[in-house]
Amino acid sequence: MEENLQKKYIPMTETTYYTLLSVTVPRHGYAIMQYVSGLTKGRIVLGTGTLYTMVGRLVADGIIVTVPNDEGKKAYQITDTGLELLELETARLKKQLADGESVLGQEGTEYE
Repeated sequence: MEENLQKKYIPMTETTYYTLLSVTVPRHGYAIMQYVSGLTKGRIVLGTGTLYTMVGRLVADGIIVTVPNDEGKKAYQITDTGLELLELETARLKKQLADGESVLGQEGTEYE
């Protein structure tokens, strides 16, 4: 993967992260919005403007590609590069969560 893509996408915005999760299988735009809303229990609701601006950038950067689907709609799917970025971001978030739990779980403990 190109280093500039890693610098551009890590850390990743929540909307990008959840959009990439949603296209681990082919999905069209409306299905992406529904998937993200369902996965986050309504915490993240993607608007069409936000989604299609982001999708255009992700396609241009080779993070996702358009694929044909049976419904005649343009669908999107993550590329190997996109999957690698998603895995890197997930690992980063796990480390961040572990650090937070470590500090908050040990109230009054100083970092050494």
